[in-house]
Amino acid sequence: MKMAALCSEFGDLVQIKKQLISVISLSKERGLLHSSKWASELAFALDRLPKDELPPSHPFTEEDAQDLDALTLAKSYFDLKEYDRAAYFLKGCCSQKAYFLYMYSRYLSGEKKKDDETVDSLGPLEKGQVRNEALRELRVELSKKHNAGELDGFTLYLYGVVLRKLDLLKEAVEVFVAAIHVLPLHWGAWLELSNLVTNIEMLKSLSLPDCWIKDFFMAHMYTELQMIKEALQKYQNLIEAGFSKSTYIISQIAVAYHNIRDIDQALALFNELREQDPYRIDNMDTFSNLLYVKSMKPELSYLAHNLVEIDKYRVETCCVIGNYYSLRSQHEKAALYFQRALKLNPRCLGAWTLMGHEYMEMKNTSAAIQAYRHAIEVNKRDYRAWYGLGQTYEILKMPFYCLYYYRKAHQLRPNDSRMLVALGESYEKLTQQLEAKKCYWRAYSVGDVEKMALLKLAKLHEQLNESDDAARCYMLYIQDIFSCGEQLEHAEVSTALRYLGQYYFKNKLYDEASLCAQRCCDYNDAREEGKALLRQISQVRDQIETPSADLFAPLSNNNTPVRRVSPLNLISFTP
Repeated sequence: MKMAALCSEFGDLVQIKKQLISVISLSKERGLLHSSKWASELAFALDRLPKDELPPSHPFTEEDAQDLDALTLAKSYFDLKEYDRAAYFLKGCCSQKAYFLYMYSRYLSGEKKKDDETVDSLGPLEKGQVRNEALRELRVELSKKHNAGELDGFTLYLYGVVLRKLDLLKEAVEVFVAAIHVLPLHWGAWLELSNLVTNIEMLKSLSLPDCWIKDFFMAHMYTELQMIKEALQKYQNLIEAGFSKSTYIISQIAVAYHNIRDIDQALALFNELREQDPYRIDNMDTFSNLLYVKSMKPELSYLAHNLVEIDKYRVETCCVIGNYYSLRSQHEKAALYFQRALKLNPRCLGAWTLMGHEYMEMKNTSAAIQAYRHAIEVNKRDYRAWYGLGQTYEILKMPFYCLYYYRKAHQLRPNDSRMLVALGESYEKLTQQLEAKKCYWRAYSVGDVEKMALLKLAKLHEQLNESDDAARCYMLYIQDIFSCGEQLEHAEVSTALRYLGQYYFKNKLYDEASLCAQRCCDYNDAREEGKALLRQISQVRDQIETPSADLFAPLSNNNTPVRRVSPLNLISFTP
């Protein structure tokens, strides 16, 4: 029943395949290679069409016939990246296709000159005011055509790109939405629009065409806005609707799992992707991030060598090699490869962020700040760059700056415990203890990946002489650590046991104090204190005949002290 509903939502898959074949041809003719590639990969995932089902070629107008020779010549120059030359021979042409290629050539010429000047004159870390000088002229010309209603879907897309580059973001959104309504199958327009959507409210407010491609856009947006559960559901729906063979969808699901730090699931999907498409370079930088986190040196080395054999001058290849050197603690070499990636594409978000991390490792905070700021300029939704800036200013002992950047990171990742713990630390340094408590408790509530939130909350209560609260947090902390089977590897367990031992002793709960003291003896740094506490308990017990009142439950299965009566209700600290 569900499958039938999905298929009806997507209509006839044969018609979708025809539409994709059609838009592939249109995109190729206009030099929109990334949109053509996306549509081609999607079409390849669907069953092939018989000869008599293939869509007819697009109608050839009188204007197309007049411009044919000039367009053919200009397209050959365009393909060889001779953009000024292509524009020169297209000037004066009147067909829609020729006009788009004319304007697009001028735009790309300006972009190429800007990138060349940025790389050659300023270097990748300098904050230069290099601009595409063609943008203002293009905006004036395209604006006139737009007001006259003479722009087709592709030229509307280009107009939107020009407006975005000029930071006219509100107008750009309106134009991209118009472009999508005129030509819904052009993925490039959807992708440009996705870069301008800042939150879920804005996404819901957009008036989008009711087309099957909208589901791909929504899934992409959910991933970008860190709504991973919704994104995964969308992609699962697309798979069930008939796109199960799509490598694009597999890669996007892998990226979604990467974003929620489900590393094993993401690695499995990337390995599956590599089997299906062994020469794929797209998203391999994300794959290398996962291998880096898992410290999988041989696998990362193999991936780097493999990508070098395929194409050593791709941005992703440089990022993978950078990650490899970073894992080997060769941070200068790693930074060098991230710089190479940026020479190939100065707008590569991942390279800016990763280079910021390398400069942090090298204690070059000013360069790290520059790199992170560039990353934010490329994409304001990059929480890693905001978080990196917070860490940098933390090193510089500037807590107000830390707080600002950690807040930005937290807004982008509201359920990421690392952001919450960092926020809590910033509030602590600014002596805003109540806010710090809220952050630590929230970090614990959402699933503390680093198992540090309760410990920091307990220590904060300890500093404030709130002994009952501190004991409660230390108890929860120990239960959490023991339930993960990590107690022998976690150095701070001894700190918690020491405190609880003394806490129980002061409250004349000698059985519980004795247990904590015995457990302290398992740790080198707490052994002597544990023995001393056991001697104290023994002396006190010799002086009294009756045992302590049974206020506490017996030991639980994991041998951690559990109190029946909670010392203090911590709900008051939840935000």
